[in-house]
Amino acid sequence: MTTEVFVDGAAGTTGLEIVTRLEAHPHFTPVVLDEARRKDAEARREALNDTPFAVLCLPDDAAREAVELVDPAAKTRIVDASSAHRVADGWTYGFPELIGRERIADAARVSNPGCYPTGFLALVAPLVRAGLLPADWPFTVNAVSGYSGGGKALIERFADEPDIAFRTYGLNLTHKHLPEMQRHAGLEHGVLFAPSVVPAYRGMLVEVPLHLGAMRTEPSADALRDELARFYADSEVVEVMAKGDPGELLLHRDAAPDDGMRLHVFGNEGGWNARLVALLDNLGKGASGAAIQNLNLMAGFPETASLQLR
Repeated sequence: MTTEVFVDGAAGTTGLEIVTRLEAHPHFTPVVLDEARRKDAEARREALNDTPFAVLCLPDDAAREAVELVDPAAKTRIVDASSAHRVADGWTYGFPELIGRERIADAARVSNPGCYPTGFLALVAPLVRAGLLPADWPFTVNAVSGYSGGGKALIERFADEPDIAFRTYGLNLTHKHLPEMQRHAGLEHGVLFAPSVVPAYRGMLVEVPLHLGAMRTEPSADALRDELARFYADSEVVEVMAKGDPGELLLHRDAAPDDGMRLHVFGNEGGWNARLVALLDNLGKGASGAAIQNLNLMAGFPETASLQLR
């Protein structure tokens, strides 16, 4: 007997990938409303209250409305893939490697991390906790993502305008991911975030450049790498790569789905500078894969069940 999971917003990019993973899952069965009922409030209310788990793949306002549809007496446990509840009281931040698997397992309301914050937090949060990076440092994040992260509108734009080679945005220095980056890394200051999009469907590279020689903590690149390796030693999802220069890091236009994440630490000779780099799939560990990982923990199933790991 399998456990039902209602996917609210299954027609979107993230929802479709979650349904695919649930269909291949040995213990879950996806519940999806047909086209005629998926925007019907009563049909959604019934599904939200009659299934033990629900995943919200909706715009922020619609996700908040969906939560309101759940009867307080219902036992439905929710994973929200939107950004509506990532810094909200009463919600557990769904990054098990950072906050603890037991907290996810016990939670009734889990908010999936954003794709860019997943890479940033995986790199920075453990190092701030360990005292290797100062919490009051003015962190900068440079990142590129595949265009699927922008949803159907951006996917269509890249299809309609095939000459787009690079798109940078957030030029007003605001972004919905900034509050969760600061809060969940335990930082005193906001992050300077420079996001961009390239003509690849999926994939993401998140980089945090560091001027180590200017930090009062005086860390070395080797110490940063060693701490990350220790922190993620028991993870089957996050891999810390060994010291060495691969020459280049690539995103591929036709990459296969990947629910893992690889972390790199590069340092220059003399140790004054470092580049922390996370490689992940914006639709995998950055969205749908993370939702499945959280559902597995909440339901008591193996953490990596139905995850696509290479």
